[in-house]
Amino acid sequence: MPHPLSTLGIAHTAISLVPLAAGLYALARHRAIQPGTTSGRVYLGGLLLSVLTAFGLSSTGGFNPGHALGILALLAVSGALLAPRLSFLGRARPCLATLGFSFSFFLLLVPGINETLTRLPAAHPLATGPDSPLVRTALLAWLGLFIAGYTLQALALRKQRTAADS
Repeated sequence: MPHPLSTLGIAHTAISLVPLAAGLYALARHRAIQPGTTSGRVYLGGLLLSVLTAFGLSSTGGFNPGHALGILALLAVSGALLAPRLSFLGRARPCLATLGFSFSFFLLLVPGINETLTRLPAAHPLATGPDSPLVRTALLAWLGLFIAGYTLQALALRKQRTAADS
């Protein structure tokens, strides 16, 4: 049976729902996480708080893969925010920015999927750990959704660019 959540664990979980909801809203409404929108700003702030609160959590007593994923998500967002300003990237700038934001959203849910499946339902969790076939299958499905979603975003950006060029 999994360990009950600490107070920080409960706070982290609640905070982590903010970028999840804002990211889902942004993707549904704008088809991308855009930092200039309210949902984009809420996503970025929530992601930062989620990653920072995660550093106080560790089942191993130290740095763990979840912490590494948080750092990687922050690096992806930093790259996404920087890409539009780098003129040498040329026409790839919008695609790279979109990839960075989408990849950060993907990374946000990787530990979330594992934690959810290994903690719920509380009396008899669906999975035993990250090596569980259910967790691996869910993560593989999540990766497929990320690839399909980003492909659709890139095609939409290409269509916008083609329309703007003509």
